[in-house]
Amino acid sequence: MRIHKEGYRIIAYSFIIIGIILGLILYFNSYTVSSIICCIIGIAVFLLITNFFRSPNRSPKIDDDSVIAAADGTIVIIDKVYEPEYLKSECIQVSIFMSILNVHVNWFPIGGIVEYYKYHPGKYLVAWHPKSSEKNERTSIAVRHKHGQVVLFRQIAGFIARRVVCYAQEGKEFKQGEQTGFIKFGSRIDLFLPLGSEILVEKGDKVKGRQTIIAELPK
Repeated sequence: MRIHKEGYRIIAYSFIIIGIILGLILYFNSYTVSSIICCIIGIAVFLLITNFFRSPNRSPKIDDDSVIAAADGTIVIIDKVYEPEYLKSECIQVSIFMSILNVHVNWFPIGGIVEYYKYHPGKYLVAWHPKSSEKNERTSIAVRHKHGQVVLFRQIAGFIARRVVCYAQEGKEFKQGEQTGFIKFGSRIDLFLPLGSEILVEKGDKVKGRQTIIAELPK
């Protein structure tokens, strides 16, 4: 299992802290039932943290006319909305909720040039909260496809997630399926697609980043 670079420091600190705590428990309590249970819990927590930062080696499903999933998770919103930050027009919002058990690497849903990028500091509402897209810490990234369509997507921190990492840069071209960044500990991705896009998923569907086709762009 590969570990994402964003997890190296946290995993190292976790190993040291949990190791010290468990060492002290065993030193003062010896191998009692309670100390063994504490050790099992400590090891389980460390494995959970390590598993959270896994980075799967997947080949992206490249399709110029399609929008692929930017993250692993569950489709929680499909709706026609007005996007006021950059697109300033009506579009179709498709949101993917990532639980703490999902892979939290994010990928570009389409290929093209990043013509807008902005980081927004904010609150930490639960990721499925309707206002999390506007209130939480987040990044907004708009990518112009070679055929002219613009897709905006957001990385949104959640109640547990406290850090959004984004590699997007304005003016730089990225390939479909290339890494966008990482959200640490539970979060959401919002996609804002052009009207006329054919949505190929439904609410409640489980999707896989880099693999699941979310929509076909209008011709």
